[in-house]
Amino acid sequence: MKWQQVRKLFPDQYVLLSILAYREEEDKKIITEVALIRAIAEKDVNREFFNAGPGNIVYHTSNEDCVIHLRKDPLLRVGRRL
Repeated sequence: MKWQQVRKLFPDQYVLLSILAYREEEDKKIITEVALIRAIAEKDVNREFFNAGPGNIVYHTSNEDCVIHLRKDPLLRVGRRL
C-alpha cells in the first residue's frame, strides 16, 4: 500500500506500519510501500512507538511523505564525565 492511500483511509491519525519498500537519499529513508498494521489511539502512541518491532514504525498521517531521518553517528556523545 502506498503512503498516500494510508493518509486517505486514516486522516489525521497515528498508525503502526510495517515498512515493505524504501529508498535512501542522503540522510533520509523515504518509505515507498507499507503494510498498515492498525490505527493507534493518541493515548497509546508512546507505548506503541517504543514497542514497535524491527521494520515497523509509528507515524502520523498529517505528514505529506513518510520519511525517516537517519543519524550519521548514533553513538555521538554530547558530554563527557571526567
